[in-house]
Amino acid sequence: MQNLTELEVENLRHLIGAHGTLINKLEQYAQECNDPQLTRMLQKDERDARDTKQQLISFLG
Repeated sequence: MQNLTELEVENLRHLIGAHGTLINKLEQYAQECNDPQLTRMLQKDERDARDTKQQLISFLG
């Protein structure tokens, strides 16, 4: 992989932080939800966000 520019690293860190926030919110929403179907959807979205965050982190090193 090519070396990342400073701007690219900054953008990756921003995206990683945003996914971290999304993960926390989805987890909280799923815990507070009373609808089992919606809870499963939120939990799936949380897992997807975690996977994407890990994928973004892998670009840093």
